[in-house]
Amino acid sequence: MRELTLELDVNNKIPLYEQIYEHIRNEIKAGNISCNTKLPSTRNLAAHLDVSRSTVDMAYAQLVSEGYIEARPYKGYYASEISLLYDIHQEDRDLPHGEEESKEDDTIDFSPFGIELDSFPFNTWRKLSKNLLSADNKELFASCHYKGAPKLRQTICHYLYEARGVRCTPKQIILGAGNEYLLMLLNSLFEEKLPIAMENPTYANAYNVFRRNGNDIIPISVDKSGMVVEELCASKAELAYVMPSHQFPLGIVMPIKRRLALLNWACKKEGRYIIEDDYDSEFRYVGKPMPALQGVDDGNHVIYMGTFSKSIAPSIRMSYMVLPHSLMKCLSSQKQMYSQTVSKMDQMIVNDFIQEGYFERHLNKMRSIYRAKHDFIMAKLKECSGKLSVSGENSGLHILLTVDSPLTEEKLIQRALKAGVKVHGVSGYYILDSGNQNSAMPCSGQTLWNTHPTFLIGFASLSIAQIEEGIEKLRIAWKL
Repeated sequence: MRELTLELDVNNKIPLYEQIYEHIRNEIKAGNISCNTKLPSTRNLAAHLDVSRSTVDMAYAQLVSEGYIEARPYKGYYASEISLLYDIHQEDRDLPHGEEESKEDDTIDFSPFGIELDSFPFNTWRKLSKNLLSADNKELFASCHYKGAPKLRQTICHYLYEARGVRCTPKQIILGAGNEYLLMLLNSLFEEKLPIAMENPTYANAYNVFRRNGNDIIPISVDKSGMVVEELCASKAELAYVMPSHQFPLGIVMPIKRRLALLNWACKKEGRYIIEDDYDSEFRYVGKPMPALQGVDDGNHVIYMGTFSKSIAPSIRMSYMVLPHSLMKCLSSQKQMYSQTVSKMDQMIVNDFIQEGYFERHLNKMRSIYRAKHDFIMAKLKECSGKLSVSGENSGLHILLTVDSPLTEEKLIQRALKAGVKVHGVSGYYILDSGNQNSAMPCSGQTLWNTHPTFLIGFASLSIAQIEEGIEKLRIAWKL
């Protein structure tokens, strides 16, 4: 099979990797892709669809985890025999009388990646765009500095210091079209491929970027305080990728004692760095936000990363990275290799959006909206039986829901889909084989983090009515 006939909708709230996943899954279910048919390589499909390779990796990893395709060493990906997946077992007949699998368009998706788009400040965005264009500013259409527009880097510098305690200069800030691009750029700054420690479980896109760049990935266990530093010290890692403000997917907030231990590890050897991914630190529901790890680093060992995808909109594709001074020299020596990947027009709109106070007002509004949804979903879950437990509820746009059930994660996902609800298992974010660089993210099944099936329940993109309906459907389907 040389290519797939698929049109991706970049304006859809469904992530691109999920669109690819759903298309291939539906083609296999419909029989249009038969058993043992070879799928395009991730490289070829990414080029064909004009998306990043990590996007295709993510889609394939999900298909592998659910059993729709299989990876054959040195051969590629092939469609699996799926008749067993849809064999109607006795336990599936226990669903409420007359319950049928819902149409995909009606499915309530508790995706942890969605955001509230109905509250996007369209009028403000339109006004800022019009003002920029009406000024006949020819500089808008000139080439942009490879690090990003100086004005915006200055603005981000002030914002990070005030909001996150990040200490830097505009020269240290690099803008890029998404964290994946910035991680690839970061990788190129090191003379050799350094072994990278990652929290286990971890963010799949970052994992795939490092893996595809040839880094040895060392999975480090996570406890209630985050990455276990004792394991990190015993490893051969030279880089550590962490999410201390809101670990994905477990939602852990790393306390200051663990942060200092992490910094102590980095300071013990020259050339060690911590990559701090601060992806949704703006949203916290209990207590005050904890300052960024970078702000307490006196040793030039933290690489800070943030994004506007959660706080403004994913389609802007604007992320930023703060490099330590020691790595700035490497970037300057290679600057001829890079060009800015974010539209200058978008950069100027975001700059004015922040400078004129709209961003702060928008964040305050979104915090209020997300808090209301967060509190509502927590209240609804408390109404269910004692078979549920919630964690990771203090920050971010998803919670972690553990179900006391004899059924596997995969079986509970299938039951939820039959009831018209899509949930996302945490097991898909574990690193199982760090020694094999061709290994994918792990297979589905019972989670490793907990003895019971555990799910990421995102609430940001759903209305209150959808949350209520979705929880009620899960309660019936899972007999809670």
